[in-house]
Amino acid sequence: MINDEMLSNEILDTNYESNNVRNEIFKLVEKYAKLSHGAKKFMPGKSFVPCSGRVYDDDEIKMLTSASLDFWLTGARFNRQFEKKLADFLKINFVTTTNSGSSANLLALSALTSEKLNEKALKPGDEVISAAACFPTTVNPILQNNLVPVFVDIEIPTYNIDPKLIENAITEKTKAIMLAHSLGNPFDLNKVMEIAKENNLWVIEDCCDALGSKYQGKMVGTFGDIGTLSFFPAHHITMGEGGAVMTNNSLLKKIIGSIRDWGRDCYCEPGKSNTCGKRFEWDFNGLPMGYDHKFIYTHSGYNLKITDMQAAVGLAQLKKLEYFIKKRIEHFEWLKNRLKEFEEYFILPEKTENSEPAWFGFPITIKDDAPFTLAELNGYLFSHNVDTRPIFSGNITRQPYFKNKNFKISGNLKNSDKIMMQTFWIGVYPGLTTEMMEYVVKTIDEFINFKINTQDN
Repeated sequence: MINDEMLSNEILDTNYESNNVRNEIFKLVEKYAKLSHGAKKFMPGKSFVPCSGRVYDDDEIKMLTSASLDFWLTGARFNRQFEKKLADFLKINFVTTTNSGSSANLLALSALTSEKLNEKALKPGDEVISAAACFPTTVNPILQNNLVPVFVDIEIPTYNIDPKLIENAITEKTKAIMLAHSLGNPFDLNKVMEIAKENNLWVIEDCCDALGSKYQGKMVGTFGDIGTLSFFPAHHITMGEGGAVMTNNSLLKKIIGSIRDWGRDCYCEPGKSNTCGKRFEWDFNGLPMGYDHKFIYTHSGYNLKITDMQAAVGLAQLKKLEYFIKKRIEHFEWLKNRLKEFEEYFILPEKTENSEPAWFGFPITIKDDAPFTLAELNGYLFSHNVDTRPIFSGNITRQPYFKNKNFKISGNLKNSDKIMMQTFWIGVYPGLTTEMMEYVVKTIDEFINFKINTQDN
C-alpha cells in the first residue's frame, strides 16, 4: 500500500516546510477519500450491478494529488516510472504511454506504415487480417491508414479468430495481422505467430481487454511485433483515460514515440532539450543544415500523450494489478460453476488451450433452441438492475458506419453474425462481490423459470 512516507520520498521539493505541508495535505486527502469514496452497501434489486468499473481507494487519490502539487501537467517523473514498472510487469523492453487504448491501436498500426521500415512498411491498398467480431478501434486504424481489413470468422466458445481460416485469407497483398484477445481470452498465439512467420507478416496484439492474460506462461502483448493496452475505467487498471503501446523492437519504439509526439524526429522528453547532443547539427534533405531538431517532422503525427496526473494514478493501480487479476479469474470460475445448471439454454465460455486469461467479462451465448431471445433476457436483466454488454460491435461489417468502407470478407462470418443475435456478457471485475454475483445468477434463474412457465401455460 502507498503511505505518506513513500509519497514523501518522491517529492522533488526539498524545502522542509513545504514537505510538511504536503504531508498534511496527504493526510487530509486520505481522510476525505475514506469519507467520500468508500464502498456503498449493496441492496439486491435496488443497487445496480455493473459489467465493469474502476476499483480504487485513497492510494490513487493521494498519488493524483502528489502529481497535481508538482504542477508538471504533461508527462514527467510519474510517467517515466509507470512506463518502466509496466514494462517490468510485462517483461518487455519498451512501453510508450498514450491517451487511450484507441490511440494505442492507431499508433501501433500507423507505425507499420513508416518509411523507416523500408520495404517492410505497409502501403495504401495492403491488406490486414482481423476478426469481424471486434471493438471498432481494433479495425479503424486499418481504414484510417488506407489499408484494407480482411475479416475472418471467430470460434464459439472462445470468441477468438478461428486460426484454421487465416491462411485462406492471405493473398499477395497481405502484410499484417491485427487481432484482439477477446474479453481477455488469448487467441491461439502459437498458430497465429507460425502463420505470420511463414508469410513474413507483422502482428499487432490488441490487449486492451487482456492485461495480465498469459499464453504458455508468457504475457500476451509480448508475442507479436507490437501490443496495445487501454486504461479506460472498464479495463484491468485505470487512469480514467489512457493507454500504452509495447514492443521489443527499438526502431518501432522510436517510430511510435514520433507519431505520438506530433510526428517529430526529436526524442527529448517534455521540458528537455538537446538529449542527442547535436540539436542544431542535424542534416535532413530539404531542410537547412542545422535546422532545430525539436521541429523536424519525419512522420504524420498527433499529440497523443498522457498527463503525469494520469500516470500517477496508474502507478497506484499497478500495485493492485496482481490482486485485480486474481479476482477476475476467481469471479469467472465462480460464475461458470454456478451457471452450469443453465447449460440446457446457454453455451458457456471456454479459455483457449495453453492460456491463462485475466478475464474481462463472462460471455454467454443463448442456444438456438432456447425458449427466449437475447433481447428478452437483456431487457429482463436491465429492468432488474443487472447490466450486460454485447461482444462489442458484433459482426462489424453490419455496423452503419461500415456501409461504404473498403473491406474484404474471407469465407463466411456465420459465428460473428450469431453472436450479434445470441451473445452477451456479464461482469467479472474486482469491484463485484459474491452477493452481487448471487443476485445476477438468481435473476437469470427467475427469468428462465418465468419463460418456461409462460410457455407451458
